[in-house]
Amino acid sequence: MVAGSSASAGEVAIIGGGCYGTFYTRQLERARERGAVTYRRLLVVDRDAGCQAARELGETDDRRIVREDWGEFLDRWLVEPRPQSEEGGDAIVPSPLMPHLMYEWLVRRARARWPAREITHRPLEAEAGTPYDMPAPDGTRYLSFADWLCPTHCIEPAICPATRAPRTWEMAELMQTLAARLALVRPTAGPAVFFCRHRAYGVGMFDVTAVQAGDRLVAAAGEAGHEIDVLVGTVSACHGAASLLRLGGR
Repeated sequence: MVAGSSASAGEVAIIGGGCYGTFYTRQLERARERGAVTYRRLLVVDRDAGCQAARELGETDDRRIVREDWGEFLDRWLVEPRPQSEEGGDAIVPSPLMPHLMYEWLVRRARARWPAREITHRPLEAEAGTPYDMPAPDGTRYLSFADWLCPTHCIEPAICPATRAPRTWEMAELMQTLAARLALVRPTAGPAVFFCRHRAYGVGMFDVTAVQAGDRLVAAAGEAGHEIDVLVGTVSACHGAASLLRLGGR
């Protein structure tokens, strides 16, 4: 599993400048004012120049509105040289309504690494066994341990606010179990798990180092040149999106 949970960061990329991205930006700025989190700069990424964050927040010395497609931004930003920062490593704040962007980034990276191999999205047909388990048309499975309506901006504490009982589940552990089950049927590597963990004031994020580790996992899985699947998950403690990336043989 690859994951990241530092309480501080260098640059923080907030994916989406709509209502969620605007809320996350405000929350992080309040958290920094009160000493709950540190960062060097916030990047709010949205292709719409008139998005809510641009209209309501604008730019400051440590807040920038990046007017760019999410995928194009990640393709550039994730591979940029990263100097050592006293604040910590760079991090990503995903939107709960965005597509499986980290998986899509890994697909593009694999196709660039092996242009002669067939790199495909594969439907994840195996059921995970969670109360909510819904396959999307693109083959991604959206999973949740909740069969209830979760509180808005829940931080997934040890005591579940919906059940008022100890939270005994962990989506990252389920990804490990699912990968082991898949490997019994056909060659499967991973999982590459991007764990969105609460940092401060209802904002979850994962580190760029976790994404880069996932890319290295895919590269290692494809080294032998044989056909193999890689299980990729972007998860929190309770919810997640899981996809299969198939690396064709040479």
